[in-house]
Amino acid sequence: MKKEFSVGDRVRVIALPDYVKTAEPIPMLRPPTVIQIGEEGIILNRQPGDFWSVRLERGAYLLDSQYLELVSSTSS
Repeated sequence: MKKEFSVGDRVRVIALPDYVKTAEPIPMLRPPTVIQIGEEGIILNRQPGDFWSVRLERGAYLLDSQYLELVSSTSS
């Protein structure tokens, strides 16, 4: 089952992929060590293929929903 998030949701990294792709106009592949399990970020937008653009401490990355879990929603 694929997870659904909304723009602005706070998410936590629960697993690391083999590599991560930056969420930039010209994306770059980076080693998974640029992010950490337990790191929290904000959903920026949805990308094709069930990928999410997530703003983390060291930049924005494209992550599949299987590597993320919802922490809380920003809506009050």
